[in-house]
Amino acid sequence: MEIPVYYLDKIRAAYPNIEFEHLDFNQDGMVNDVVVVNHELVCRFAREDWGKDVLVQEAKLLEIVKRYVDLRIPQFEHLEADFVSYSYIPGEPLSRNTLLKLSDTVRSRIISQLATFHYQLHSIPTEILVEAEISTSSSVRSRQDWLQLYEQVQENLFPHLWRHQKTWIQELFAPVVSGELDFNYTPVLINGDLAVYHVLFDPVSENISGVIDFGVAGFGDPACDIAVQLSNYGESIVLQMEKYYPMLGDVIDRARFWMGTLELQWANYGLKYNDSSLLLAHIGLARDVQLINK
Repeated sequence: MEIPVYYLDKIRAAYPNIEFEHLDFNQDGMVNDVVVVNHELVCRFAREDWGKDVLVQEAKLLEIVKRYVDLRIPQFEHLEADFVSYSYIPGEPLSRNTLLKLSDTVRSRIISQLATFHYQLHSIPTEILVEAEISTSSSVRSRQDWLQLYEQVQENLFPHLWRHQKTWIQELFAPVVSGELDFNYTPVLINGDLAVYHVLFDPVSENISGVIDFGVAGFGDPACDIAVQLSNYGESIVLQMEKYYPMLGDVIDRARFWMGTLELQWANYGLKYNDSSLLLAHIGLARDVQLINK
């Protein structure tokens, strides 16, 4: 796909001496288009006006997060209303298959790095975030939000589902409908969208080389981040994080429920907006999750 001239002109204006020897163009994200220049520079462009606000929040967040986490994260070098750039962080997506193919020793190290990142992120002092006017993550959901999703799923998805699928959804939402699942939590800084393609793995050093994209980060329920990891890697792997993420037991049930809703949320959006790519968004993710204990 051809890169818009506007993007290339913005990059040249910010970096007058740059030469375009190799360009990668990525439009997979829902907020930004990304141009990677010469495997050295990442340039992100907000598609909509609200995406500009996302970039402002992310810039503030990254300045704080870099002081508290060990893993490498993006550091914006150039910031405009609709355009930011940062040094390219090399690595490949840390998929479940990649993780399972590693030796036991290396896999344990990677799990510890992932768990420590979550612990460090979720432990950033609240007063620091409040002072920086960090807002609530767009991923936050209340019990009422979940009940509303359940109504939408029954209305929009049930006509397309088989009986056993409807039963699975009814069982998933049962502790929410009954009020048995506790949704109380202390807000912390969450990433909100730590998918496998945002966790970069260096196959040479066999370490996580960095974590990218904090576009939906903000105050929220830590169970959201753990739910994404359940979706990424499965519970048998996530449970191994507890040694380095001691609050896992407090969030695991909410995370199990949240994880179960992910494909429903995307399928619901896909039907609503007639977008087949959203319907297919969760193909290939883990299915290794235990029942909610409530």
